[in-house]
Amino acid sequence: MKYSIILGNLGNTCDRFLSSGYKDQPSKETMIRQASEIFGVTGVELVGTWDITPQNADEIGELLNKYGLVCASILPDHFSQKRWGRGAFVSLDPAIRAQALDETMIAAELARKFRCPLVNIWPGQDGYDYPLQSNYLQARQWIVDAIRAAAKAYPDIRFSLEYKPKEPRTHSFLARAADTLILAQEVGLPNVGVTIDTGHSLVAGENMAEAAVLLNQAGRKLFHMHFNDNYRFWDDDMIVGSVHLVEFIELLFWLKELGYDGWYSMDQYPYREDAQGALRNSVEFLQGIEAMLDAKSMEEIRALLARGDAVKSTAWIKSKIFPSKR
Repeated sequence: MKYSIILGNLGNTCDRFLSSGYKDQPSKETMIRQASEIFGVTGVELVGTWDITPQNADEIGELLNKYGLVCASILPDHFSQKRWGRGAFVSLDPAIRAQALDETMIAAELARKFRCPLVNIWPGQDGYDYPLQSNYLQARQWIVDAIRAAAKAYPDIRFSLEYKPKEPRTHSFLARAADTLILAQEVGLPNVGVTIDTGHSLVAGENMAEAAVLLNQAGRKLFHMHFNDNYRFWDDDMIVGSVHLVEFIELLFWLKELGYDGWYSMDQYPYREDAQGALRNSVEFLQGIEAMLDAKSMEEIRALLARGDAVKSTAWIKSKIFPSKR
């Protein structure tokens, strides 16, 4: 399992009530160093304009080399700038739509420079807020056209679409695994797939493991994974496993069963917590499940699934959490 961290998670994560955040902002080098100090972490994800630009790419590359990390993905910033307020790929202004595609191309060029095979796309502002506000047919076609243009231009780069049901818009066009898969299939190119953010999947009311299976069975379209936790009401971006222990065990079983070989990337917002400690806890939680899912446990779970007996399955989970001393 390859572990990575979205670099900004180690910084001063701000919420909508205190735009200055609750911490001081560390330097890029400090955050990269902190990521490298978490056992098992070998990669970071970089957000365009936040972390990486064509102007500072050489400097960031030197820092990654210095601390023994690789770039796991580049994320174009389609969400945190005023110009995207009414949409990026789906803006009614053709100039803004062109800029959104340009940002995607810049991210792909940076990924190529860093020998990074993945651009992760979260079009967070591409949605709507009210009935009779959006032309759903036109909006989805604009997204398809933009992603197809980028994926054709960079056939050596994988473009992974990250879905989320809401926020910052009340409705997102890429809201769930299934509708995002349909759009990826409409693009019709092998280098376009889907990212599961576990928190987004939970808010969408999905079973994370079932979503992973769905994407895998549809032509191995599960390209990337982001990990965090929440209470299913909002994208709280909490420490992994702090709420949904059993569901994460099931998810990691299926990722292993399906042969998923992408990154296990941490994406959380420790607004008030020690960021490095919170992210370390998340990685260690997943590493604990990874260690638990040895060949014997994998075979035991397969047997449980064959029986379909919820009593036996929950008893197995209990035996792992509370091992008998007898």
